[in-house]
Amino acid sequence: MPAKHVHEKSSLSIGELIERVRRNTDFQKAGAIAIFIGVVRGQNPKGDKVQKLEIEAYDERANEVLSGICQDLKSREGIVDVQIHHFVGEFNVGEDLVYVLVAGSHRDDVFPALREAVERYKKEAPIFKKEHVVTKDGVEKTYWVAETEES
Repeated sequence: MPAKHVHEKSSLSIGELIERVRRNTDFQKAGAIAIFIGVVRGQNPKGDKVQKLEIEAYDERANEVLSGICQDLKSREGIVDVQIHHFVGEFNVGEDLVYVLVAGSHRDDVFPALREAVERYKKEAPIFKKEHVVTKDGVEKTYWVAETEES
């Protein structure tokens, strides 16, 4: 069974994840930890004001996909650990949605792996976002967002 990478909102802190990475038996090989924290932004690419997001996932498959991305990146030279943890639930502007951590020998190892982890989870994981917005014209709208529509 793959590791758990999809969590209910606020069930995990960035501090807990950093400690988890530090407990990795290979952590003594690390010289850097790079962290990405995805948050709810207050305006979408169309200029609409975001009120809140709802995030849902096909949990079993999302856990498999995220676990696979982590394992793939961990197998690379200079990478000690990779953690991707996405939250589901209802989120207000500014709240954390996802944590991605990469530990590695050097900063030149961790930054490319961090970027790849972020790009891959956005494309590969079955995680779905519903936006609740107020348009520039003042109209309230709610709709599912396809990743291909985002910038």
